[in-house]
Amino acid sequence: MPQPAVRSQITIGGTTITYLPDGFGAHNPDVLFPGVDWTAHPGHLEDGQLVLSFGSFLIRAGDRRILVDLAVGKIDVDVPGVAQLKGGSLLQNLAAEGLSADDIDTVVYTHLHLDHVGWTSDVAPLPNAPATNLPTGLTFARARHLMSEDEWQYWSTTTTTMGGPDAEAVLKPLDGVVEFVRSGDSIAPGVTVEATPGHTPGHLAIVVRDPSGDSTESAYIVGDILHSPAQIGDPALVFSSDVAPDQARAVRDHVLQRPDTVIAAGHFTDDVFGRVTSVGDARAWAPVGGSPSSR
Repeated sequence: MPQPAVRSQITIGGTTITYLPDGFGAHNPDVLFPGVDWTAHPGHLEDGQLVLSFGSFLIRAGDRRILVDLAVGKIDVDVPGVAQLKGGSLLQNLAAEGLSADDIDTVVYTHLHLDHVGWTSDVAPLPNAPATNLPTGLTFARARHLMSEDEWQYWSTTTTTMGGPDAEAVLKPLDGVVEFVRSGDSIAPGVTVEATPGHTPGHLAIVVRDPSGDSTESAYIVGDILHSPAQIGDPALVFSSDVAPDQARAVRDHVLQRPDTVIAAGHFTDDVFGRVTSVGDARAWAPVGGSPSSR
């Protein structure tokens, strides 16, 4: 049965990408994917709940240390009828890589939903609730913080809704610090961002290639283009918080047509790294990656 993903790693040439778990959520599947008959998608629920992993991706490219997304933060909360959410292990898993928060030079957000921004400051915002304490600073204070301008503008002008970033714990600490990137921009050797709107207006994917050109393989960090391996076989499954479902579906279809690319799907259970393979007329998830090498 599906279990939260553990720390794992792939290499693209001389670049490593390591999944750093932070926690997980056990969700009501009818809330996350309304109208889905899960009996037609066996093996994806655990005791009737849809488990999503929460974590970040650490990219080591040369002397660069980049985190893609900041997970859910140090929380343990029950959202009645929706989910039980637990997080808080990101910095511990970062330390297992021999790194501290001060070693991170860049943070790049795929988008600003609460389960991707939880370690932005030293206060982890609870879902749909005001922060109980005021933050005193950014967790990764020495890092540049990057996102698309469309994402920042959307959440800066949108009335707070369930799942959005907390103003006190996320938006205010980033105000005046955040830097904007555009589709195609390089943020490190071999690391570029790609606009993938649909789940949110300014959603980004992160593409990792070997800057030396010795390896033709690439990796694609999908953010919330995909939430469950069930969407590999049935990309029509619509996630409830997609702001533009048709656009999100088009982006998802595009991603699933990249058989030469390793997909990094941070919400997947068990294995977050894999390839999309064809089985007859159907698509399937083929996990790759392994335990991080000792350092």
